Amino acid sequence: MRAKAWFDPVTVILINPNSTQAMTQSALRAAQEAAPDIRFEGWTSTLGPAAIEGPDDGAEAIPPLLDLVRKASATGPDVIIIACFDDTGLQEAQSIAACPVIGIGQASYVLASLMPGPTAVITTVAAAVPVITANIRSHSFGANISHIVAANVPVLMLTNDPTTALQKFIGAAQQLPDGTRNVILGCSGVVSIKQHFAQDLALNVIDGVSAAAQLCKALATN
Repeated sequence: MRAKAWFDPVTVILINPNSTQAMTQSALRAAQEAAPDIRFEGWTSTLGPAAIEGPDDGAEAIPPLLDLVRKASATGPDVIIIACFDDTGLQEAQSIAACPVIGIGQASYVLASLMPGPTAVITTVAAAVPVITANIRSHSFGANISHIVAANVPVLMLTNDPTTALQKFIGAAQQLPDGTRNVILGCSGVVSIKQHFAQDLALNVIDGVSAAAQLCKALATN
């Protein structure tokens, strides 16, 4: 592969490990807004579950996801994003791709680690909390991310009923420990509610899709 020239656009393939096309499109829009100088392409894992809500769904999603990672890597992108906050299949994807692969959970932890003060994660369903907790520990971010809660919002509610999802996420945020300064919204679908959520609370708000998009330029092959 030739060295990347300064005028070559950074190209990123964003893969949604679930089969809900609307979530791919909302994540793609959020990524493009966060990094407008990057060329993003969105892929949907049509053989994956409709939503990933815990380890069983994650295990089901991995085989078709890895097939897409192989196909995406063969096209020569600079970076691949896995657009699931559980970082589903991330280690396996990193081992088979020819380019950097970043998970949106991983990206949000990196960004939060650079910000002052304690960070909390608000995710969708309780089944995701142990997965996220294990990921935070494996990435060694437990020192500044000590509180992980579920808003009890089914993943697809973020697409189908964002108003109700927003109120549930706000309710969860209002129960966070005093002194929390940063909050990570733990699902790719939260891009549908992030703007209104951030307006209602005095917190630094991070979503993983935007965090990953912003990190892609640094990860791109030079």
